[in-house]
Amino acid sequence: MKTRRVQPRPLRTPRPAARRRQAAGPVRRPQVVVDPEGLFTFVVLRPLSVLFLWLWRLERRTEFLYRPQFDRRCRPGLFSWAQAWQNSRRPDQHLPLVQETPLPDEERLTREIIDELAKFTRENWLPGGAQRFGNTKTFGVLRGEFSVLPGLPVNLRRGLFAEPRTYPAWVRFSGPGPYAPPDIEDFGQCSVGIKVMGVAGPKLLDDEHFTQDLILVSPASFVTPDIRENAKLQRWVRAKAPLAYAINPFDSHLLHMFMQLLYSPMQANPLEVQYYSNVPFLLGADQAVQYSLKPREPARTRIPARPAENYLRDAMVNTVTGAPWTFDFMVQIQTDSHLMPIEDATVKWPENLSPYITVARLHLPAQRFTSDKQLAFADGLRYNPWHSLPDHKPLGNSNRARKTMYSELARLRQAMNQVQHIEPTGEEQFRDS
Repeated sequence: MKTRRVQPRPLRTPRPAARRRQAAGPVRRPQVVVDPEGLFTFVVLRPLSVLFLWLWRLERRTEFLYRPQFDRRCRPGLFSWAQAWQNSRRPDQHLPLVQETPLPDEERLTREIIDELAKFTRENWLPGGAQRFGNTKTFGVLRGEFSVLPGLPVNLRRGLFAEPRTYPAWVRFSGPGPYAPPDIEDFGQCSVGIKVMGVAGPKLLDDEHFTQDLILVSPASFVTPDIRENAKLQRWVRAKAPLAYAINPFDSHLLHMFMQLLYSPMQANPLEVQYYSNVPFLLGADQAVQYSLKPREPARTRIPARPAENYLRDAMVNTVTGAPWTFDFMVQIQTDSHLMPIEDATVKWPENLSPYITVARLHLPAQRFTSDKQLAFADGLRYNPWHSLPDHKPLGNSNRARKTMYSELARLRQAMNQVQHIEPTGEEQFRDS
């Protein structure tokens, strides 16, 4: 029996393209990308987004019938479920506490956001009437007193909280933006900017010398986890199709949208809302904290059945015209690097792991604040978390982007309005008209 000798086949040298594919690993299917400025967005996605907002605003006209009960009974459980689901999908990087992990191309992403917001500002506001992109509509700028409490634990006596003292403050309450419509047509979120004055010491941003800014919002978590996602969102916002960012089947953010909707009710009174920083800050050199501002009195304002255009400002006027109002200013210390991340702003730090601790009180004396001059005074103010002592350095990629973003957009807005930047002292006086 003859044995046939089989000649081995010569190995084929992969073509250059094949070599590149092998080196790159498994071949990925191309992702479908929709251009926010394209025809499909203009014809389909933008009308769909407008329809969604119209239906939502229609629903909000009935919220006075049920929303307070829903928020009290159902929202906490639904939000906890959403947070647990989100955390179950996040990898644990086992980072040390307080550690920041910058994103690749962070400077480029920040520049993309600034460019989009600058274009939006020029496209949607006329010179003389330009508004902030976020925290847009001013409900009121109120005179306040920020009092650091005595007897704080040693680890909390850092920076602004080093010793018991009362500082003057200008406190701006506002709506979310990016437009300034009648209150019922806004997105159901509020924000507060506290400019504490008379704060001595070196600052992280040198355009103000004696201020410490504290900025908080009513949702318990932010709309995007990081600035990479925020850059995507701003492109869709400028295209007037923000719904497309959430419902994109190839890059869905429905969970983030769900958490935002839970905290976007028809508000009754900005003074009766709890606020959150969403992002962390140093407290000294070795602690990361988040902030919260909570009214000391229970809510008592009812949602009006027929709200006026500025009904939220009217509610604030009714609250502080004849009596003072006080908030607790609280900090929450990071104790778990995974469940209390530095870089992901959509994760609410669990209060069962680290409860809030009251470190100061924000007191709003009885006052009137509706004069045209006092409302215009807000246009000359710049709120920036980097108006800060080094002991309260902002942490995380969202905060790092805010340093340049807030500064450049404030300069653009004030240049369009021909308004000069003001570093207030607390001695400003306004006669109510």
